[in-house]
Amino acid sequence: MKKFALLLFLLNVSFLFAQKEVSGVVKDNTGNPLPGVNIVEKGTQNGVSTDMDGMYKIKVKEGATLVFSYVGFSKLEKAATDAVINVVLSEEGGQNLDEVVVTGTRTAPRSNTTSALPIDVLSSKDLTSTGQASFDKALQYKIPSFNTVQTPVNDATSLLDPYEIRNMGPSRTLILINGKRKNLSSLLYVQTSPGRGETGADISAIPTDAIERVEILRDGASAQYGSDAIAGVMNIILKKNTNGGSVTVRSGMTSEGDGEMLGVSMNNGSTVGDKGFVNYTVDFSKVNLSNRPGTVDAAGEAGDFGASLSDVQAFLAKKPDAGNINGSPETAAAKFLVNGGFSLSDETLLYYNAAYVYKKVNSFANYRTPYWRTLADYPFLKDFFGDGTPASYLGYVPTFTGDLNDYNATLGYKSTKNDWNTDASITVGGNTQTYSVDNSFNRSDIQDADGNNVYLENSQISFKPGGTSFNHVVGNLDISKVLSDKISIGFGSEIRTETFEVTEGDKGSWDGIGADSFAGNRPENSGKWNRYNLGAYFDLAYDVTEDFLINGTVRYEDYSDFGGATVWKLSSRYKFLDDKVTLRGSVSTGFRAPTLHQIYTQKSQYSFVPGEGIQVSGIINNVSPQARQLGIDRLDAEKSTNITVGIGAKPTKNFNFTVDYYNIKVEDRIVLGDIVPTSFGDVAWFENSFDSRTSGLDVVANYNNIQLGTGKLGFNLSGNVTFQNERISPVKSNNFSATLDALMFSSRPETKWILGANYEVGKFGFSLNNTYFGKSTFKQAGLDSNLRTEFTPKIVTDLGITFSATDKLTLALNVNNLLNILPEWEFKAENAAGTAILNDPAQVKNQSNLITFNQRYSQMTYDGYHFSQLGTMFNLSLNYKF
Repeated sequence: MKKFALLLFLLNVSFLFAQKEVSGVVKDNTGNPLPGVNIVEKGTQNGVSTDMDGMYKIKVKEGATLVFSYVGFSKLEKAATDAVINVVLSEEGGQNLDEVVVTGTRTAPRSNTTSALPIDVLSSKDLTSTGQASFDKALQYKIPSFNTVQTPVNDATSLLDPYEIRNMGPSRTLILINGKRKNLSSLLYVQTSPGRGETGADISAIPTDAIERVEILRDGASAQYGSDAIAGVMNIILKKNTNGGSVTVRSGMTSEGDGEMLGVSMNNGSTVGDKGFVNYTVDFSKVNLSNRPGTVDAAGEAGDFGASLSDVQAFLAKKPDAGNINGSPETAAAKFLVNGGFSLSDETLLYYNAAYVYKKVNSFANYRTPYWRTLADYPFLKDFFGDGTPASYLGYVPTFTGDLNDYNATLGYKSTKNDWNTDASITVGGNTQTYSVDNSFNRSDIQDADGNNVYLENSQISFKPGGTSFNHVVGNLDISKVLSDKISIGFGSEIRTETFEVTEGDKGSWDGIGADSFAGNRPENSGKWNRYNLGAYFDLAYDVTEDFLINGTVRYEDYSDFGGATVWKLSSRYKFLDDKVTLRGSVSTGFRAPTLHQIYTQKSQYSFVPGEGIQVSGIINNVSPQARQLGIDRLDAEKSTNITVGIGAKPTKNFNFTVDYYNIKVEDRIVLGDIVPTSFGDVAWFENSFDSRTSGLDVVANYNNIQLGTGKLGFNLSGNVTFQNERISPVKSNNFSATLDALMFSSRPETKWILGANYEVGKFGFSLNNTYFGKSTFKQAGLDSNLRTEFTPKIVTDLGITFSATDKLTLALNVNNLLNILPEWEFKAENAAGTAILNDPAQVKNQSNLITFNQRYSQMTYDGYHFSQLGTMFNLSLNYKF
């Protein structure tokens, strides 16, 4: 036995000593470092990718050969005889490696400055340099056409913030992971805030440390990818390194001393035998509550609640903010992701990726003050929320807790045979949210057979209101081939099944009025619904000349619940001046199927009604008996026409820019209308309501490698300007108010610009990022029709400093919102009558109280604001490479 152990020890020692470490830099033939080059030990899956400086480090066996490769460059093999191997890759088609993208075509990859489509590429370093705690917030400060905000009154929305590209809502941007469709969230935004009536994928759930790069196609792509791609496609490419893992510890807090954040993540990879690889990420984080309530106006409160002014003043003397808690909720998250593959032969690869995310979010409803929920009406509240004496009762604040589980996984098979590329895969994904309400009660006056109250003084104070879930199963088959130096083709099919479920709450949460602040899902509104669709596409790319490309795609989709749709896309580009300038353009049709959430959601909801406080109303779905009696049609797909024209240029090796004009027309746009009185009470519903048009300009420019002293300086400028974003047809029903019109079309900044600079010298790196949020306009519910609310333009400045203490240890300090800039709004007059109101301080105060719930939401108003900021944020992170 001892001899056997000794033999194992010697084998291990010999294996360790048989390995060697090789490092170096990979450059192109102009001397620029190349990030993202794949370096693989020949005959194995042991590999790494170069970092943003073109550097790599890999451990290989003695006598190994390294293979350097990437699309657009000639493959190069080098024997690993030396400890340092620097290589230069030759370009095959004049493309720079860091520009090659795989999104936007189903044939051969192209370059983003010479492609026929506008595509942004963000590296992992770009994302982490923002210092933002989540992926969606990092995009906010890197992509001008991307916007996301926290909503003022959170409820379930606190689990994930609505986002959008080009002011088109979250449901019109398709999210892909490694080219495969990610599942939607189960959450439907129903509050009166930006994103109302929409749903989208939970991109905040994706751990940033797992991302190699992000490719964002800013153009309609329904023909290539199917439904939901009207505004564009976001393709998240996962890391695949098998060498050079790292662990990162993050901490931070706001300048107000709250919002403390602590997180730790690890990304690592390894080979699996000689033919396989795996890369995995584990991320844990906790963010504490940030609270930014306003000082409540006593006179407004007394008027709204019919209370004695002296009673209101006495309470506000103890709690000037009326006990309200609003800002950023407490969030805990655990994220797991794995990406891997196994070569079955030189021409075949089995690949997989999977992710699981758990989030728990604690937020608060509006505080129920003692003059809102009075002891005169509910004398037992002194026992529920006090010590039994009237003096101990100071009201109560219902809490809302959401538990989110999100998962996705793909298993696929790729092969190349006779130059035919085949990719077959199956993807599953789902999102489940369950809710809890505490510190509340059911106010319903319902009695049992013996005449005793079921609720009121006998009510429970904790409720399980139910929840929602959504999942899909997607099968893909994609085939492509480069037929000649002029023609490449791609074709394939997709079958997808979707299931949406509303889970019934416990009886006390929905019976009668239901739980105060968040009523549960009623039995008649709960259930499970599903559908399937089948799609097929054909893509042809024709290089008329070396400089002139034409790309065409046609797609047919057939849905089990509303029928079929045929869409197409035609794009082209022309290069000249030795590939330094590219003219490009595209025209396409698209569609977006109504989500199952929009078709089947039916519920009661609490909403703030100016001057009346919180009221209960409802949503009826389009397949209900009530909808039939009201003559409401079933939902159909939205249809779109997209036109994009632009120019891409790279005058020098260090300077490039793109300018793209876009024009998007959406017909039969699906909206959640206003609540209106009907024979069934005050209700709202979804409807193919009207047509809209959105147009604007995207600008991206980069100038890098400017020698300054012993370091290098780089600049980047990007911007989005909205020319038109409005309704262009009559509303089908009279249920689309000026408030909804503003939320949909003018509540996002009409222009947004990002100017950044980075400087690297020695072991230090410095970045300064300035984000300009342009004007946005609201017409809040209750606001006088002669007025509007405008959020004034602001510039948010972020500072980042990194210090590479050693080759393995890096410290990073980010100061986000360095100058402590907060959103600000002001009233604007629409006409002379509006001017008269603004000249009367009493009327101005009354209007302000109406839209801020008596100053509870003084910073953002009750309907939201144009960007989220709670003040200066300090973030410190430590990264250690294995």
